[in-house]
Amino acid sequence: MNVFEDRAFFHEGMREWQDRFDGRPTAEAIERNRKHYAFWDDEIAFIERAPFFFIASTFEDYVDCNIKSGDPGFIKIVGPNILEYPEYDGNSMYRTVGNITKNPNVGLLFVAFDGKSRRIRVNGKAEVLTDREALDRHYGAKMVVRIECEIYPNCPRYTPNLADQEPSPHVPREGDGTPPPPEWKTRDYIRSILPAGDPHAGIVNEETSSK
Repeated sequence: MNVFEDRAFFHEGMREWQDRFDGRPTAEAIERNRKHYAFWDDEIAFIERAPFFFIASTFEDYVDCNIKSGDPGFIKIVGPNILEYPEYDGNSMYRTVGNITKNPNVGLLFVAFDGKSRRIRVNGKAEVLTDREALDRHYGAKMVVRIECEIYPNCPRYTPNLADQEPSPHVPREGDGTPPPPEWKTRDYIRSILPAGDPHAGIVNEETSSK
C-alpha cells in the first residue's frame, strides 16, 4: 500500500490560493501528469550523482531545513520510490533525525543550479535506521535515513546558472518586458488551461498554432 494514498496532494490552504488566482485546473493537471511513485530513469541518474540535497523536517513548532552532503553516490535508491542517505558525524544537535523520530513527514529538494536541469521535489515518509546491515550500506554512517517518496519534478525556471554566473532569463526585471515562457506551459495538457491573466497564455498558444 502506498503510504500517501490517504493524504490529498493539496490541502485547504493551497486550494484557497489556487482558487484566488484561477490556478486549480493547472495545479490538478500537474498533479495528474507529473506526480509519481517510482523514480524515472533520469531522476535516478540525477540523484545518484548529486553531491548534496536539501531536507526540511518538523515537529510541532520546531521547523528545520538542512543540507545533506557527500561524495556522489552517498544517496542510494533502494526501491522504486525509496532512497537512503547516511547521517555522518555532526554537531550533536540531531535536529533532522530528532524531528523525524517524532514526525516522519519530510520535504526534499534536489537541484543542480545549472539553469537547465529540472528540480526534483519529494514529499517523504522517513525513518531512522541504526542496525548493522543499514550502516554497512553507507560507509562512515552514524545512522541511516530511509525515505519513501512521493515525487514531483519542477522546471528550473528561476534557478540561476551558478557555474557560468548567469541569472535566470525567466526572472521578471523592470524594463525587460515579459520573460520567456517556461517549457512546461507549452505542454498539451497545460497550455489551454493556464490561469486567467497568465502572461504567457497568448504566447504559448500563438506559438503552438503557428507550428
